[in-house]
Amino acid sequence: MAVKHTKRTEDYSKWYNELVQRADLAEHSDVRGCMVIKPYGFAIWEKMKDVLDDMFKETGHSNAYFPLFIPKSYLSKEASHVEGFAKECAVVTHYRLKNAEDGSGVVVDPKAKLEEELIVRPTSETIIWNSYRNWIQSYRDLPILINQWANVVRWEMRTRLFLRTAEFLWQEGHTAHATADEAINETRQMLDVYAKFAEDFMAMPVVRGRKTASERFAGAEDTLCIESLMQDGKALQAGTSHFLGQNFAKAFDVKFADKEGKLEYVWATSWGVSTRLMGALIMCHSDDEGLVLPPRLAPIQVVAVPIYRSEEELSSISERMLELKKLFKEKGISFKYDDDDNRRPGWKFSEYETKGVPIRLAMGPRDLANGKIEIVRRDTKEKKIVDFEGVSDYVDNLLQEMQEHLFQRALDFKNNSTIEVDDFEAFKKAIKGGGFVSAHWDGSSETEEKIKEMTQATIRCIPLDQVKENGKCVLSGKPSEGRVLFAKAY
Repeated sequence: MAVKHTKRTEDYSKWYNELVQRADLAEHSDVRGCMVIKPYGFAIWEKMKDVLDDMFKETGHSNAYFPLFIPKSYLSKEASHVEGFAKECAVVTHYRLKNAEDGSGVVVDPKAKLEEELIVRPTSETIIWNSYRNWIQSYRDLPILINQWANVVRWEMRTRLFLRTAEFLWQEGHTAHATADEAINETRQMLDVYAKFAEDFMAMPVVRGRKTASERFAGAEDTLCIESLMQDGKALQAGTSHFLGQNFAKAFDVKFADKEGKLEYVWATSWGVSTRLMGALIMCHSDDEGLVLPPRLAPIQVVAVPIYRSEEELSSISERMLELKKLFKEKGISFKYDDDDNRRPGWKFSEYETKGVPIRLAMGPRDLANGKIEIVRRDTKEKKIVDFEGVSDYVDNLLQEMQEHLFQRALDFKNNSTIEVDDFEAFKKAIKGGGFVSAHWDGSSETEEKIKEMTQATIRCIPLDQVKENGKCVLSGKPSEGRVLFAKAY
């Protein structure tokens, strides 16, 4: 009897949790709050990482690596920064274990207490700017454009795979500049890189925006973000880029001599995305049958399954499939030929559908004799029988068509789920229905907090393309110069 899986309309949260495990992406670890990213899930993350890494290098950035452990005193140097992360920090206090005297196991050696506690990296601004102090003396040393791929720890008690875990993978860019304008331009450039990645590769439409003061990154003067909308009508922050001003340069005394020999503090940015993008990818496109992957990020873009009754039939089909493998390789299409005889074709069809492989091919003896092959596309489940001759070109074009279709489908959903309202009753009703709600706000953190308390909705961003429009705040009735986007969010 077939296993009944939760549908999105029944329980979206349960559907998501089940799908992550059904598609063999990740599982909970015995270490509370942590996850195990399984090979297929990690393969998708590697695809993301490789694309982003190329984009970073194209914009002049280099990779480096900094320590996992940060002396506690470093965090104390930037007051707003430590306040923002203090409650999430994991702290190392000792450096040695010893056998318990009663033989019960190992215990912390009280004599091995560290002189200064070490914080397990929640983010790396402090440790990196401590290094930059040694690297920067002159304007000739600038700009510094560094990216780091790493893991970070932010202690979480309520976790969800990929979306919120105590330990997660990410990249964090940290740049140093001679002028504020250079740093501001860098902040915007990297936001645009993230938006391009989200839309062109994840097929996920985003809104580019600015965070309010209360939602700004701890220690930043300005935070830009990309916000996306999931199928359940909740928003997800998919990436952030921060203009840090001179805050960290002043905290760590990082100065440079300009062309006139005058000492100035350096200007800074930081920007990052994480394995949270995996959660966004899953929730943006997937359906009740399983994962749906945009072709550009699929580890396997095409899978072929032979249908046969004899070894002779398998041999003949395999010969044609090996021809296809060569053609796909020339086109840069990742292809898997699954001739494993331990699994039946029906099981394989279901497995690859669950894992979101964009295109499935199947060939049986009759197809072979007639020069045909069956093609099924994952996004629409449409099935076609086409000529084997020229199928590599057909598949190449179909993959591009699917990439565009997934983006357009998600864009239509976002547009249809964005509503403008002008009074609080309409606002509450719209928030309850899900989606982005565009409404006037008076600019005060008090009003922002009241709306959050009353509706659980937050200001996701002030859109960068905001139209200046005189209006009245949806809650207070005070003057407003433009609409902002509200939503419930992950």
